[in-house]
Amino acid sequence: MASDPALTLEGFLEVLPRNRRLIGLDLGTKTIGLALSDLGLGIATPMETIRRKKFTLDAEQLLKICGQQEVGGLVIGLPLNMDGSEGPRAQATRAFCRNLAQKTELPMTFWDERLSTAAVTRTLLEADSSRARRAEVVDKMAAAYILQGFLDRLGHMGAS
Repeated sequence: MASDPALTLEGFLEVLPRNRRLIGLDLGTKTIGLALSDLGLGIATPMETIRRKKFTLDAEQLLKICGQQEVGGLVIGLPLNMDGSEGPRAQATRAFCRNLAQKTELPMTFWDERLSTAAVTRTLLEADSSRARRAEVVDKMAAAYILQGFLDRLGHMGAS
């Protein structure tokens, strides 16, 4: 898709500013989970969850956080179907990315998020977290899972 502002992994790395953190996003219909990398691009830490309201308000809150944290790029979880195809949620994620690109120059890339929420939920269940606690932290932990997957890939490429 020509109008897709998200970059390939290689393209993202080419334009990524040095000594800047990355922010990982887990876009849900009701929330946006956020995770932040360290400056060395090695470790993702769950950060916070934005309760979605309207796109403009969500984008303003996200970009304010990016400014405060000196973020150099966004890694956005792309919810592919198990067979690798794109369904309505992936299309909604691409639309969010296109709209966000009109409000910021920050580079963006997608990362396959299949099973991220399931993996995080399983980890929380194993840790015997209460249902309320799981609901409170699952989105930002899923964002950290997505971002950590991306950072691990960078590490294997020798980019970090």
